[in-house]
Parts: sequence; C-alpha cells; structure tokens
Amino acid sequence: MALGTLDRSPPPFFRQGASALSRLLLAGALALFLMVADTRFEITGPMRTVISAIVYPLQWALQQPVQLSRNLYQAAQDLRYARDLAAHSQELLRQQTPRVLRYEQLALENEQLRRLLDLRSRLSSASQAAQVLYDAADPYVHRVVIDRGLVHGVSPGAPVIDDSGLLGQVTRVHATLAEVTLVIDAAQATPIVNTRTGVRAVVFGEPDLQGGQLELRYMAVDADVQPGDLLVTSGIDGIYPAGLPVARVSRVERRPAAAFAQIFCEPQARVDGASQVLVLESLAGRVPPRPAPAAKPGNPRKGGG
Repeated sequence: MALGTLDRSPPPFFRQGASALSRLLLAGALALFLMVADTRFEITGPMRTVISAIVYPLQWALQQPVQLSRNLYQAAQDLRYARDLAAHSQELLRQQTPRVLRYEQLALENEQLRRLLDLRSRLSSASQAAQVLYDAADPYVHRVVIDRGLVHGVSPGAPVIDDSGLLGQVTRVHATLAEVTLVIDAAQATPIVNTRTGVRAVVFGEPDLQGGQLELRYMAVDADVQPGDLLVTSGIDGIYPAGLPVARVSRVERRPAAAFAQIFCEPQARVDGASQVLVLESLAGRVPPRPAPAAKPGNPRKGGG
C-alpha cells in the first residue's frame, strides 16, 4: 500500500475540542449579553419586527383553518339555538293566543258595560242589564235571544238598547229568555224625530239592504233631510222613551218623477254584534188611556106631544 493513501488524521479520541460545559457556559454568557444589550440598547427590536413581518403571512395562513372551524361550529350552535328559540316561541304563542283573544273579548265587553252603565244613569225609566245569547232560529226574521224573561220582570214591548242606540223591541217572552226583534227587521216601524229639523217621521226596517239598514219612508222629495242627520225616538208612540238614538241618514235619493224621496239610514246600534244590552221598562202601563169618543147628539124630534 502506498504511503500517500494512509489516513494521517488523529483518531476521534484526540479530536474532542472544547468540552460541553465550556460550550454551555459560552452560550449562557452570550445569551445573557444579548438580553442585557437588548434591554439597554434594543438592538434586536428591528430584527424582531422584520422577522414578524416575514412570518406573519405563514402564521395567518396556519390560523385560517382553525378560525374557520371555530366560525362553523359557532354558526351551527347559533342556528340550533335560533331553531330551539323559534320553536319555543311558537309554542308559547300557540298557548297564549286563546288567552289574548279572551282578553280582547273581555276588554270589549268591559267597554260596552261601562258605556251601558253611563247610559243607564242618564235614563229616566227603569232598566236591567242582559246578555245576547244567540240569534233566533228563524232565518226570515232578525231576532236575538237574551237571558232575561218573565221571572226577571221582562214584558212584551219593552225597548232594548245597547251602548250606541236602540237595538229593538221585546216581542216574545219566555220564563227565563226573551226574543228581541231588531230595528232592521221588515216588520219593525219606529217613530223618530230628526234632531236637526225637529220633523217627526217613521223609519222601517230594510234587512236586505247592505246587511241591514233602515228606510225613512213617505218623505216628500223636497223634504229637508240631509246625509248625516241623526234620528232619535220621538216618544209619542208610548213604547220607546224619547231621545234614544235610532239611525243616521246615509243616503238621500230624490227623483223628480217620484212623489217621495228614498232615504236610507244606518242603524246606530250594533245590530250584527251586540252582546251586552239594557232592557228598558215598557211604557205601555204608564201611557194614559185614550179618552172615550164623545157621544153623538141624537136627532131632535119634530113636533111636541
């Protein structure tokens, strides 16, 4: 073997260099020096800035999957919470709807009762409160049934009003119930007086006109009647007390060729929705009887005897 090919480097045992403890102490001293220098002179501040600027895109890219997963999880939680809240709200709404409807009905009845009590204090005749139970079974008449009858002192012919005006008249009385014929019934005729002009007339029921109206008949074409005129009971019939609101004129049609004007009126009372009413005392017993007709003088006899 040639001498030039021999490895003349010393064995690893003789190439150890500085010991590990020496390198540790050197590294510790260098680190301590750098920390003190950075604290006093901030020599690594620009370096950290540059390194953070270089590393930031990589840091942002690595954080996106984590942030996306967090957002998706939070969105799923919010969606589930929103669905549960909507279902709970719908259940509460379903449970509260009957109560709300009942509350509105009670509030309406309470308001009607307050108006009736206020109206009752202004009436001169005796009255008693009643409740409308249902409509009469006969489809060809406009009647309602109330929860007052003979045992309560109700008599045929008694006027019935609600908080807005004249509703009708008691036409049939049972032991504990009574039938009230509404003012819009075709068989009803109500004496009235026009509060603007003082003219007395009679209104008749017209149930087929726009769900139930009244017609002021037998008024001349040139009669002083205008839309908006308030018609109240005249009190001369011995049935209704004077001054009860009956209707308000809604339309006046005058035709030159006709002898009478066509005058249509809207009833003041709620003929299609009254629930609380007042039954007034019938005036039939308080009206004095008509005087007997005077006897005709007999023919004198001719001649004397």
